[in-house]
This record gives sequence, C-alpha cells and structure tokens, in this order.
Amino acid sequence: MATSTHRTKAKSTPSKPGLFRRISGDGPRWKQVLRWFAVLVVLGILGGALLFFVLYRVIEIPDANADFQTQTTKVYYSDGKSELGDFAMQDRESVPLDEIPAVMQAAVIAAEDRTFYENRGLDFKGIVRAARDNATSGQITGGGSTITQQYVKVLYLNQDRSYKRKVREAILSIKIHNQLSKSEILEGYLNTIYFGNGAYGVEVAAETYFDKPASELNYPQAAMLATVINNPTYYDPYTEGAEERILPRYRYVLDGMAKSGAITAEEAAEFQERLPKFAEKKNANRFKGTKGYLLALVQKQLQDAGFSDNQILGGGLRVVTTFDKRLQADAVDAVENTVPQDLDELNVGLVSVEPGTGDVKAMYGGKDYLESQLNWATSSVQPGSTFKVFALVAALEDGYSLRTTLNGNSPVRIGGAEVGNQGDSGGQSFGRVTLEFATQKSINTAFVDITQQMSGGADADISVGARKVLEAANDAGIPATVTDQIDPVAVTSLGYAGVPAVDMANAYATLAAEGERAEWHVLSKVTSAQGDELELPARETKRTIPEDVAADTLAALQKVTQAGTGTSGRTICPTAGKTGTATAGADDDQRVSSSWFVGATPKLATAVTLSRGVGNEDLEGYLVPFFGGTYPAQTFKAFMDPALEGTECGSFPAPANIRADKGNTYVPPAPRPKKTEKPKPKPEPTTPKPTTPAPTEPEPSEPEPTPTLPGGGGGGGND
Repeated sequence: MATSTHRTKAKSTPSKPGLFRRISGDGPRWKQVLRWFAVLVVLGILGGALLFFVLYRVIEIPDANADFQTQTTKVYYSDGKSELGDFAMQDRESVPLDEIPAVMQAAVIAAEDRTFYENRGLDFKGIVRAARDNATSGQITGGGSTITQQYVKVLYLNQDRSYKRKVREAILSIKIHNQLSKSEILEGYLNTIYFGNGAYGVEVAAETYFDKPASELNYPQAAMLATVINNPTYYDPYTEGAEERILPRYRYVLDGMAKSGAITAEEAAEFQERLPKFAEKKNANRFKGTKGYLLALVQKQLQDAGFSDNQILGGGLRVVTTFDKRLQADAVDAVENTVPQDLDELNVGLVSVEPGTGDVKAMYGGKDYLESQLNWATSSVQPGSTFKVFALVAALEDGYSLRTTLNGNSPVRIGGAEVGNQGDSGGQSFGRVTLEFATQKSINTAFVDITQQMSGGADADISVGARKVLEAANDAGIPATVTDQIDPVAVTSLGYAGVPAVDMANAYATLAAEGERAEWHVLSKVTSAQGDELELPARETKRTIPEDVAADTLAALQKVTQAGTGTSGRTICPTAGKTGTATAGADDDQRVSSSWFVGATPKLATAVTLSRGVGNEDLEGYLVPFFGGTYPAQTFKAFMDPALEGTECGSFPAPANIRADKGNTYVPPAPRPKKTEKPKPKPEPTTPKPTTPAPTEPEPSEPEPTPTLPGGGGGGGND
C-alpha cells in the first residue's frame, strides 16, 4: 500500500530593515535626501558639542603675556649694532572701573562690541560674518571680535593669524566670560588696550591726547579715544589729513552712544562735524629731527608686513634696517652743506637705493619730522626731465636706436599741445638731433617727437606711444599705483605728473643693475623678543629691461654728466644721470614747481628733489638758480662722493649699440676724396687737405624747456 508523504512549508519571518533603509524609508527621493540631511545636521551638532567640550577641558588659561607688558622695540642701522631709534615702551597706569566715566565705558562698547552685555564672550553673528569674509579673501583677516576676545588676544595670545589661534581665542573668551564679571572684563580691557602714540590703557591715553586723567573725560573726548582703538595708526589725530579719516568712524561711535542712551541725539549731533581739541603731541622726541622720517617709514613697512601695532610698539622686536649709518650721515651733511638753509618753505628729498637689492641705504625726508610729517623722499613731486629716461628705454625696446634722428626745433605742436625748448635764452631750435644728443641736452621737442613716432606717426593716436613710456617706467620700478594715475599724453615723457623720489631712485637702480629690478625696502631683519627671526615678505629680483637696452640707456645718461646738462652731478665713479625741472599751473600762470637730479653709479642710485610749500609752488625767484643741473646735481655729488669714497666703483656695461629698424638713423657722410697731384722732379713736403669731418651737433646754452598744454594744466620742463 502506497504511503503518501505530506510536507508542511515553514512560514518565513520578514527580516528587519537595516539602519540605512530605516533612515531612507519609503517615499519620494527628496524626502529621503531631507531625512539624511537632518541626520547629518544632528551628527554635526553633536560632534561639534563634543569637540567643544574636549577643547574646553583641555585648553587652560595661560599666564598673561609678560613680553607684551613692558618691552620696547629697538630699531638698528644695517650693521645690526648701531641703534637708530625705538618704538614706544608701554606706558600704562591702571585705574579701577569706578574712576573711568560712564561715557568712556559706553563709547568703547559702542565702538567695539555693542552686544557686550548680552553676549557670552563671543558674537556668533560677527563670527559668521568674519568667516564669510575670510573665506572670500582666502586668508585669515580677523573681524568679529568681541571686547572679551580682544582682551584675551592682547593679554594671553600672540598676533598669529590662523584658525588654530582663533579657536583657542574663542575657548579662552568663553572661559574668561564664565570666570569674570562683565565689569572686570571691561576694566581689564580699558587698562590694557592700545590707544596709539605709546599710550596703553585709558588713563595714559587721556593724558596723551587731552592732558587730563580719564576721570575727567567728556563724551566727545571719550568717543575720540574709542575711535582710535580700531586702528591706532590710521586714526592717529596728529598725522596730516587725520580729521578726514577719523570723522566717519567718530560719527559711528557717537551714534552708538546715542542709541544706547549714554548721550542724547542732540549731544551726538553737536559734535558730528568736528573733533575735540587735542593736547600738544607728547612722547615724540624719538621722532625728532631727520631720523623721524626713517623711523616712520620703518613703522609703516612693519605694518605692511603684517605686524600689529601691539607688536611694533610693545612687543620687544629687534628690527635691523637697510639704512647705512655712514651714508645716512653723508646724506644729511650733503643737504645741509649745499642747499640754502634759510628758506623755510623749501622742501628737499634725497634717497639712495642699492642696485640689484632694492636696499634703501640713506634717506633725507625733511629737516624735522615733528614739524612736518610729510616725507619728501616718498611724496610725489613732478620729476620733469628725469622722466625722459623711460621714453629712451621705450624707444630702444620699440626698435629705435641712439642714432635715430628726431625733430629738435621749437616750438612744435603735437597731439594738440604746443611744446617749446624755452629757457634762459628764450628758446632754441636744434634742428635734427639724435636720440642720444636729445638726452644729453634734454630737448623737449625731440622727446615728444619720439613719443609720436612710437605711436605710429603724425596722424596716429599719440597716447599709444605715451603708454609705452609708462610701461617702461613701470618696468624700471615706478609702481603701477603711480603710473596708472598718469594720463598718456604728448608730454608724458616730460614728467608732468608726480612721482616719489624713492621710486625714481629705484628705477635708475634697475638700469644700473643692467635691467634687473628689485623692490625697494627698508627692512632687513626682524626678530622677536625671544630671539626668533620673524618672516618678512619675500623679495625677488627680476629682469624687466633687456640688457642691451639698459646698456645703451646708461651710455646716453653718462653723456649727460660728461658733457650735457648734468656735469655738476658727475662723481668720482662712472655716473649716469639726468637733470629735471618741472612746471605747473595753467597756460597763463606757469610756474617752476620742482627741480631734480637722479643718477646712478654701478653701486648706488640716488634721487634729489627740491620743491616749495605744498610741492607745486613757484621756485623761480625763490631758489636761485633753480635748474636741476644746479642745487640738485650739486647735492647729489656732495652725497655720492663721500658715500663712494673707499669703495670699488665697478663699471657700467659697454654700449650695445642697438641697431634701429624704425625711424631715420643719422649716418655721417663719407669723407671727400683727396686730390691726386702729378709728381714733381723734386717734391716738397706738402700737408694733405683734411678729410671733411662728420657734422657736429650744436652745443647750445643749457635750455629749460617748458611745454604748454592745451587748455591749461601742468607740464614738465627740463634742463
């Protein structure tokens, strides 16, 4: 009998979905993405909270910065031993908060941290804003700091700009907030923060700026002190043009004080348009005399290099500069011994740069920094014919040569402008002249002609050639920030627009270095109070002018000092130089505005500029004589000869004699053939007729050309 087998099928239990499936769930794709986003946000918050907890436990409040409290920054000459000066030792006197008036407290809060009493040491909106700005700029630029953060940074941290330091600063700010009251934090801040001019803390700041204790400050004075904190150098009320820079920030502080109820809107409005009266500047004897200009420039370059005011003025830095002590003394002596000292309105600038390195070896910016903070070695002055060197460089690069012939007649009209070779003789025409001779005798019309030729001819847009002149100036070392402000017109090469002497010296240094350009600078080395060398901006030298162009340019400039307008500037070493005298004003009010000599030897390039008043007032009749070949050239030589004495002069490269492929080139005529005489039975010695020499170019009296621009305006003149 057959047996039937019945199999029972087991029921399967459905498995639970995995974590991924549970989070994703069912439904549209966008819902799944949204769920995952929410999970990631939660995990991010939990992770951030955990990280914060760990960092909060690990990071301890360190001891206050001892080196920040008292150490002075020392500045040295290039030998690293001779002291040039120093930057302010911290001058601080702490006072309790109850001796600091409420308006001062309110002013600082209005200026630096309007959420001070509400935040917990951090302003998260400010942090987000700063993070966005940092991400946009690609670097840590700061911003978003509360008063607590600033206090922590000054008292406990260094000035390093990194995310690591910012995180540490944030943690310490929260810890300080948890350990100290708002009053204690504000008191510590007001007694610690830097107010400029060597004043640390509000008590010394009140004495420095207003000659009174902090307890006696009124609300406009308090608003002014709070304004300074943001950038003590930029908002320094003792610098020229300060009020224009300060007023917008000052108004912001007054407005914040009014909104907080510390003062009324009427009180804020009363001082909106004027700053309070300041006491006479104190504690500035370190800047007295000529060396004040050097120290001010050192301070500016330190700031440009990223050092904070706290580091510079209280961080105990050791700064070695490029200034040579002996050459600096020579510069002061040269000015004092050659330039009239009884002309109170006369401005003199002298600056010397080492070719190939950009080191500024000496600088004279004025008689006394405390009397005027305008440095005439770094301020823009019309360079006159010293700017023609860039037209020479541009022409040689553009296919012309030193033998290219140009129109030296006077006057001429080119590009809508009338230009003449006007000077002591009342003007002189030279006829056809070579580019070399035009440089030697500084012939205005010839340089306007070469500008026109580089543009493409008489009917072309002359701005084309003028732009080539400006490009050559930029290549030589005149910064784009300067050349971009100069209009490319017919008389661009005549130096009608202002250029700082230090940039002119550096440009001639590029030529002396055979076309190798270096950026000028005054900082050689900076070390911390602990002896660690600190980083300075990288400096590089690059070829910007071809060697053959530099060689022929130097050859032409040497003719200027050998037999041209600049013979008074010839030194004990091979000298290439150029004189310059500029004019300014409308057509019917032309005035001699400046007088120059810029030159170089193989080892040193120097610029000397003389001007009057604000830099464009008339020298004629005030300084006699005023040509660049007189006082400026004499001052140049008086500095250079002792500066070069005892050194190896070196030599300039031989002329490259670039051959022109543009324009007309002067070719001397072939000599006339000699007559052939029949022999005589007893010939007597005869003297053969001389061959006819090449025509010599005229030797004019020294001209002082003055271009006349259409419709008025300044122009460059030269000698």
